[in-house]
Amino acid sequence: MALSDQLTRLADRAKQAEDRAAAAQHKAKADLEQEVDDARAAAQTQAQNLSATADADAAKVSDWWNDVQRTWNQHIATVRQNIDTKKSEIDLDKAESRADDAEADALFAVDYAYSAIDEAEYAVLDATLARMEADELASTPANA
Repeated sequence: MALSDQLTRLADRAKQAEDRAAAAQHKAKADLEQEVDDARAAAQTQAQNLSATADADAAKVSDWWNDVQRTWNQHIATVRQNIDTKKSEIDLDKAESRADDAEADALFAVDYAYSAIDEAEYAVLDATLARMEADELASTPANA
């Protein structure tokens, strides 16, 4: 798949997330709880797939990206543990605090994803430029 196609896929996924988040405001609690569980499972599957891809391509992917993947996995595990712990709280003050924390975490996750999209754009453009430069060098008479 071409790098630009990957960015299109990313944009489509972001739009799906936006639509689901907007629709969540109008769902029944039980339906939303199921969607949350489904979204968590999908995110976990995607994280596992990303980790497997990084492991399989370890020789091709820079050490920096491998470190990012490892840090991201640790972050996700911590966040999920915190969510699970806070869900067990039933006190109103704690529930309000959990809601505030969950909203702050969601805002940060969106900001983080936005930054990741900027990084992805840079990486795609840089890869395209690197390929163009390599092709130019390959077509010069000295290298042909």
